[in-house]
Amino acid sequence: MIFLADFTTFTPQNIAMSYPYQIKSFEEYKKAYQKSVEDPESFWSEIAENFVWKKKWNSVLNWNFEEPWVQWFEGAKLNITENCIDRHLKELGEKPAIIWEPNNPEERTRIVTYNRLHKRVCQVAQMLKNNGVKKGDRVCIYMGMVPELAYAILGCARIGAIHSVIFGGFSAQSIADRLYDANAEYIITCDGAYRGEKIIPLKSVIDDALIGNRSIKRVIVYTRTRTAVSMLKGRDVWWEDEMQYAEEQVEKNGIVSFPAETMDAEDPLFILYTSGSTGKPKGVVHSTAGYMLWTNYTFINVFQYRQGQVHFCTADIGWITGHSYIVYGPLSAGGTSVMFEGVPAWPNAGRFWEIVDKYKVNILYTAPTAIRSLMGFGLEPLQGKDLSSLEVLGTVGEPINEEAWHWYDEHIGKKKCPIVDTWWQTETGGCLISNMAGVTPAKPSWATLPMPGVQPILVDEKGNEVTEKDEHGLLKGNLCIKAPWPAILRTTYGDHERCRTNYFSAYKDLYFTGDGALKDENGFYRITGRVDDVLNVSGHRIGTAEVENAINMHAGVVESAVVGYPHDIKGQGIYAFVIDNNTHGDEELTRKDILQTVSRIIGPIAKPDKIQFVKGLPKTRSGKIMRRILRKIAEGDLSNIGDTSTLLDPTVVDDIKNGKL
Repeated sequence: MIFLADFTTFTPQNIAMSYPYQIKSFEEYKKAYQKSVEDPESFWSEIAENFVWKKKWNSVLNWNFEEPWVQWFEGAKLNITENCIDRHLKELGEKPAIIWEPNNPEERTRIVTYNRLHKRVCQVAQMLKNNGVKKGDRVCIYMGMVPELAYAILGCARIGAIHSVIFGGFSAQSIADRLYDANAEYIITCDGAYRGEKIIPLKSVIDDALIGNRSIKRVIVYTRTRTAVSMLKGRDVWWEDEMQYAEEQVEKNGIVSFPAETMDAEDPLFILYTSGSTGKPKGVVHSTAGYMLWTNYTFINVFQYRQGQVHFCTADIGWITGHSYIVYGPLSAGGTSVMFEGVPAWPNAGRFWEIVDKYKVNILYTAPTAIRSLMGFGLEPLQGKDLSSLEVLGTVGEPINEEAWHWYDEHIGKKKCPIVDTWWQTETGGCLISNMAGVTPAKPSWATLPMPGVQPILVDEKGNEVTEKDEHGLLKGNLCIKAPWPAILRTTYGDHERCRTNYFSAYKDLYFTGDGALKDENGFYRITGRVDDVLNVSGHRIGTAEVENAINMHAGVVESAVVGYPHDIKGQGIYAFVIDNNTHGDEELTRKDILQTVSRIIGPIAKPDKIQFVKGLPKTRSGKIMRRILRKIAEGDLSNIGDTSTLLDPTVVDDIKNGKL
């Protein structure tokens, strides 16, 4: 059900409201950074005073990276939805919280005010309670980019349920794996989702994922595409029916009310699955208070957000960027956030620019992949689009190359908008290294300086701090962090040892990011990419082992090895070396079969860009695949393969080189 009151006219607003902890100059940044390192407890305690607490904290920070464990604001009680919604109602109740732009530009826009958001979230909370959801239960959310997705997330947080959003591009098998790992009992989904010209049959995918599942008690289905679906009696219910009943319960005499559950500062807020170096996705757990402070603080400072500005983050909420900079960061700041259902180039390559023009967007935050893709259409899609409202541009998900940076600067920002090049991860919760718009210096394709509270260090393979500069005067090493920031991950769900092994075991008393980086004479950082077996494809992390496992599921595949290679649009592409049994002799058909298998097991986002059939893989005598060699071949660096004498069969390298795609 879409309520008529959700349709209102959007009018840009300029509301005077300041943030006392917003950094306004480079000098202020340096002072804030110094204090955050020397006295983090005092620094973050002062910032925390600007939020709504049911009970204040006993201590600000307790931590040990060896275990590992981290506690921020121990003893404090709060509910994040009161900070994202309730506290804004008196002054900002009729201000737009979410502007929803549908996939089809001919469809009507929806403007959700803070008052309307409050009502919908209370309804969802009541609906969840009516269906048996309790504090601490895990709720899987598999929806398209509609406002109801935000309502579902915040409704879970309202009652203390742990939400786990799954991107709409994942397959039934990937969903089943995540449901099992989280031991989820409830699902919220849509009949289908629009994505450009496609309709994604979300409920049908959920049905496939639930074959053999005995833990799911309820599936709540929102109607979006009018796609025919199967509704199982006793398990599946319609969102619209449940919300209508809940509305009668939460609204009495024109007053909307649903009490927010009291949560401990360290109670889990959500689980978000991310690829790791093994085939099994990791359920990254973020806590309530620390994540709230960090997303708010970084949103306000990185983008230099002012009340009344329109912030357009183009990410999907199925990824951490959408969690932090469409939902929790902007809403906790009383901001206005654009949510876009569609894709950048449909129905034409000017769609982003039309949205900027239509809503007078002030901040545009997107991925280098999208920028590079739109560059390919030339300047014609920009014709007739008024981009003069833009004040800040941002990039996220992967390092941006200089050519794309300058195109973005010249043609979108008209050389008057600072570009914030943000580096962060699912595990970090929000931006860790980034310039602040117009406040701290920018450098094309460099993330530049750490946020207050973030202490980076570059180390070599043995964990020693890198001190010797290369021929360009730069320090180069593996990027680690020396101390916790408020939104650092707390664990990997159900497997704390995996959290320790993945992030804290490589180097003593350090959080290892898995990325390599450069550092210049000004202390600016440039991220050079993953140094582990994880790929960054269009800003999405995909584990090589996960892709290999899916390829190996194909009946004709004997063995495979996957590496990344430079891709003009995606940043990194997926290159698969495959040994197959060649039963039918048709390589092209086998390629298509393998791609279909990967799509079915993981999802289309993990499909290899290149599949090279080989007779063997370069292995050591102990059986380890030398991916270093395969990576060089995939990158086209055929003259710099390195020593192959330790391989079990060095001749396979020449065969692979000769067959390179």
